[in-house]
Amino acid sequence: MIDTRLVELLVCPICKGPLRMRREEGSAELVCPADRLAFPVRDGIPVMLEGEARQFDDAQARGS
Repeated sequence: MIDTRLVELLVCPICKGPLRMRREEGSAELVCPADRLAFPVRDGIPVMLEGEARQFDDAQARGS
């Protein structure tokens, strides 16, 4: 997984806001609450491309 110090340094590539780590059953993603985007983490490497991000709704944001 990603080191927490790295997560603290990373920002959303769209709004430059802070990201949060969300882990679920064997997968992880970096979440931008402002843009409601979740960026995947593959093999411990964050994929910070807008085209790879998925949108999520407010209910999913509160669940993390």
